[in-house]
Amino acid sequence: MTRIRKERIATMKTLHLTSVAVFSLILAGSSMPVSGESIAVKDGQKVAFLGDSITSCGFANPAGYVNLVISGFSTCGLKVTPIPAGGSGNNSKNLLSRIGKDVIAKKPDWVAISCGINDVSYPQNACALEPFKTNLTAMVDQCQAAGIKVMLLTATVFGEDPANPKDQKNNQKLIPYNDFIRTLAKEKNCLLADLNARMQATLKSLQAVQGASSGSAPPPNRLTVDGLHMSPIGNEMMALGILSAFGLTDSQLKAAGETWDALPNAMELDKYVPNKFELGKGVRLTMRQYKALATEAAKRNQSVSEMINGTVARALDDLIKDAKPAKQ
Repeated sequence: MTRIRKERIATMKTLHLTSVAVFSLILAGSSMPVSGESIAVKDGQKVAFLGDSITSCGFANPAGYVNLVISGFSTCGLKVTPIPAGGSGNNSKNLLSRIGKDVIAKKPDWVAISCGINDVSYPQNACALEPFKTNLTAMVDQCQAAGIKVMLLTATVFGEDPANPKDQKNNQKLIPYNDFIRTLAKEKNCLLADLNARMQATLKSLQAVQGASSGSAPPPNRLTVDGLHMSPIGNEMMALGILSAFGLTDSQLKAAGETWDALPNAMELDKYVPNKFELGKGVRLTMRQYKALATEAAKRNQSVSEMINGTVARALDDLIKDAKPAKQ
């Protein structure tokens, strides 16, 4: 076999990862261990989700990660009530200031705390590492003192382009924050959903595909819609990471994913596609439809929104060419 043929086969295998296997990685979570044999959350319990705009969208979107987690419990026969407590732009200081009224006062059995992104991202919201440690520790202590069990979520990622200096600077700054979250979870006997590790592993696979398929072009967004907030695939990844940390087995996670595929409002084009896809306003996709589009977009090395916008633009050109002027 010639060297060129070997390289072509290797490239085809890598491209196959983009269109098929990467979704298996996201859905199965096979690279990450499940946490125990039994589910920590029990039937009839309440789970609060405290966080920033990613958490807020995770509840507002019917297929956001908060709703997917609750649906995942349902597939296991557990009726669990969510307490949404996301706040756009919130950092750890903001979360600490409202944890009393938004979480503790509502007496959940569990709270999943997600913070860190805004602590390192924007100058007006930035919170240095030492105050971040103090704030997060205080949140855990207050919840545990109130009899609320805690799960900590590592912060996700900034952007999906390893060549973007701003995003990578923020990702580097995020490392010690996530390291502390992992350490605190161990010290305080909290459950840990290491979402950053899951996303980084998947992005590394996607970046390998990008390099093989199109050279230096920046990769399109797959897990996010804007480099920060989750796409339907990113929401699935977050939900699977949380459910795994709560103790769902691989077979239970697979069953949850199959249920999610039929969700009728996984994505509303005008609401969740960047730059508001007004021409498609009101068009809603199931998770299964979105994944089909995502698979096709991956083959073209585009994001779903890029592919849809291009398709509609071409269709409009054809309509305009075919349109006949009205009779005078």
